[in-house]
Amino acid sequence: MPIEGAGQRVTVYIGSSDTWHGSNLAVAIVEQCRKLGLAGATVTRGIMGYGKTSHIHRPHLLGLSQDLPEKVEIIDQPDRIAILLPILQQMVTGGLVVIEDVHIIRYESHPQRP
Repeated sequence: MPIEGAGQRVTVYIGSSDTWHGSNLAVAIVEQCRKLGLAGATVTRGIMGYGKTSHIHRPHLLGLSQDLPEKVEIIDQPDRIAILLPILQQMVTGGLVVIEDVHIIRYESHPQRP
């Protein structure tokens, strides 16, 4: 379904060690967005960051990570985002959730390939 015009972006800032029912929280959020039929969701892993506790999270010398920052971005129409917000309220027990108004210029799926 093509989308153009007013939209909202929800950005969820969490850590890679955050979980929801035994699964990575970012993965669980994306799966929930898909179940709801939202336009899309993207997870980005940061290489370094800090939050409320001011504790810096970064990879260790041997490549092992210590709760690296993750960002989940979800964009859709405001009425669709409104359905997601109470679910995020339950899922995200620590972190930051931000909502921004955006203008969607074009959202359309690729044509199906044979």
